[in-house]
Amino acid sequence: MSGISSDARLGLAPNPADDGSTHVALVATPQGGDLVKRHRLSTRLWHWFNAFTIFIMIMSGLMIFNAHPMLYWGQYGADYDHPWLEINNTSTTGYMKLGNVKFNTTGVLGLSTYPDGSVNDNAFPSWVTLPGEYDLAKARRWHLTFAWLLVLPYVLYMLWSLANRHIWRDLAPERSELKPRHLWQDVIDHARLRFPKGAAALHHNTLQKFAYLGVLFGLIPLMILTGLTMSPGMTAAWPWLLWLFHGRASARSLHFIGMSLIVGFIIIHLALVIVVGPFNEIRSMITGNFRLPRDRKAPSKAEGARP
Repeated sequence: MSGISSDARLGLAPNPADDGSTHVALVATPQGGDLVKRHRLSTRLWHWFNAFTIFIMIMSGLMIFNAHPMLYWGQYGADYDHPWLEINNTSTTGYMKLGNVKFNTTGVLGLSTYPDGSVNDNAFPSWVTLPGEYDLAKARRWHLTFAWLLVLPYVLYMLWSLANRHIWRDLAPERSELKPRHLWQDVIDHARLRFPKGAAALHHNTLQKFAYLGVLFGLIPLMILTGLTMSPGMTAAWPWLLWLFHGRASARSLHFIGMSLIVGFIIIHLALVIVVGPFNEIRSMITGNFRLPRDRKAPSKAEGARP
């Protein structure tokens, strides 16, 4: 089936009589089963580059966390202060301590094994860190190098998306979408795994818009600013960062929480891709082409054709 543009609709076209007037022209409206263009090239390029960069940042960041696997609130944080989160081990067990509640995490966090069977007593296991074996210096080099590869494309993408109105056109919720009844219906549809069909599948639903806006305008700026706050050189130049986050220790905690929320976003994102249809979704993010899902209740074009 030949592809058609996703913005096809009923509209006005020049009159063939060439007398300056217009007439109503029937332009094909996308339906279930049509192959349409879904994502702009700039969106696709930023998506894949950003995905790779964020995975490197997360894995190297977890290795940096292993150097001091405790988090604090306030201006300071050291071995003898009281952490709100600790991932550590005894001689025989690994544990995670959240406040005063302690969880046994042996084999997963705090105490695990390397692929060769030797004991890994770091907070996070080797298969989720970069590098795999403990090396704080290398982890910092990975992290700081890819931090620039995250920030600069992010700034360019945001400027481009504002200029071409991608954010206003595709991500900003409409007033009707903010009504409690609409929001609740969107929650119910997600819980029941009911997703838009036909041309409606070309548009983000309200929860998706909130999620993407939260990442673009919330989590990524939070990660950038808290990351800068952990740098003594940056806080010497911009001391207001320490005031903004109430100390370097608090900034480190917020940095970790932001990373955890991004990981949660990625997990939910990948799960929905699998549920909706991985081939179609991944193809749309590589080539831009997307096959509109059919409504099972709707007849095919051949069956539904009318004289």
